[in-house]
Amino acid sequence: MSDRQRDILDGLARGLTNRDIACQLGLSEAGVKFHLLKIFRFLGAANRSEAAAIALRRHLLKSR
Repeated sequence: MSDRQRDILDGLARGLTNRDIACQLGLSEAGVKFHLLKIFRFLGAANRSEAAAIALRRHLLKSR
């Protein structure tokens, strides 16, 4: 998983919308959606909630 995808996954886990993630990272919403599809495929997740849960279990999120 790329650093960019980890940034997007972190935003997703914090409950940010695609628009909020895009603004925060200087991306388009379409770019965020593209990365989310790749993240879901990498994690084997069907949706945002499942991706966040898997990421938490696998310790893939940034430390706060």
